[in-house]
Amino acid sequence: MKTNSNELLSIFLKSSGVSTDTRKIQTGNLFFALKGPNFNANSLAKEALEKGASYVVIDDEAFDIGEKTLLVSDGLLALQTLARDYRKTLKIPVIGLTGSNGKTTTKELIFSVLSQKYHCFATAGNLNNHIGVPLSLLSIKPSHEIAVIEMGANKVGDIKELADIALPTHGLITNIGKAHLEGFGGIEGIKKGKGELFDFIAENKGTVFIPYQSNGVREVFESRKFERVIETNQAIPTHLVEAKPTVVYESKGKNIKTHLPGIYNFENIQMALTVGSFFGLNEEQCHEGVASYAPNNHRSQFLKIGSNQVLMDAYNANPSSMSAAIEHFNDTDHFPKILILGDMFELGDSSAEEHEEIGKLIAKCKFDKVLLVGNHFQNALIHLPNAFYFPDKFGLHTWLQDHKIENSFLLVKGSRGIQLESVLQFLE
Repeated sequence: MKTNSNELLSIFLKSSGVSTDTRKIQTGNLFFALKGPNFNANSLAKEALEKGASYVVIDDEAFDIGEKTLLVSDGLLALQTLARDYRKTLKIPVIGLTGSNGKTTTKELIFSVLSQKYHCFATAGNLNNHIGVPLSLLSIKPSHEIAVIEMGANKVGDIKELADIALPTHGLITNIGKAHLEGFGGIEGIKKGKGELFDFIAENKGTVFIPYQSNGVREVFESRKFERVIETNQAIPTHLVEAKPTVVYESKGKNIKTHLPGIYNFENIQMALTVGSFFGLNEEQCHEGVASYAPNNHRSQFLKIGSNQVLMDAYNANPSSMSAAIEHFNDTDHFPKILILGDMFELGDSSAEEHEEIGKLIAKCKFDKVLLVGNHFQNALIHLPNAFYFPDKFGLHTWLQDHKIENSFLLVKGSRGIQLESVLQFLE
């Protein structure tokens, strides 16, 4: 007999949490055996129980091993339904967050700010997809007072699916930019896809936060009607100390200390300050929340490697974030400056054009060396006759071994698939 959603919720509430990975099971976990193109975790049901799972949820009765096995029609759907059912029991604000760039940074900033007053929950890492969002929701404890849920998307429909699971009471879109063009089919598809969060908020009479700056979000916002709209203030940074582990934004006589580099992060900071103020934090608490957030995991992260300063931003890349990072790097006054860039993925038919545009931008800048990695960046070379080009990062590794870099400031940025953080070992 198949387990229904009410039974599953009851069992979950008595468990120690949910797991989808037998390598990370904790005693008392409810294990979901998910399937993918190259794996079928139903075969791991017995192992999950042996490692301490209280129950295992399977969708293939061939792997039924007794009373601790819960049979469902579809494991992923059961996980998502459980997450939504559990979310309905939570009587706390849930902030849904998406955008082309800066999602994770903004999420972490908001979490850091709100944590100055509340027991706040936020999506761990980038668990922001059709599996990650349910797992995030199921990690919220009864003691949490507010939650920030990051939502990622590769195509139209993804955000709607996630919003229907997370049921956000508040929502924000960081920006609309050129990311996942291949899946969305162009910028209009991105607007439609990201706008699905605003659709949910509007339909459910929730609250939206919108940036004062025109970055594509206002256009999405203006085509919908909302119960309550909170806008970031009009302050802009009047002074910026660049390229140091601590950056100071000065606005209206107020100094806001942050470890985030680049003027392009100011919008993310402004959004965090706005959300914090809305939820009752005073100015001092908000500023402390911003100041206490230090980026990690190779996202806008300053590193001292040997005699070199490295701005490591190699977690991901798209044309919008790549352009912003290059422009910021060009504006810094630290020399010599070396640019190391890896391919931007998921751009579809626009890939050649977008990589060429990056080449045009770099040609207008002043860098001591430009090193480009990946097949797509060949398209930039027409504008960069003096650039060093490598079809893959292993060629770059060899070059770095033969050409020691010292006393320099470097920007390293590329898509996750390139994994350019590997260059760090050659800069020591």
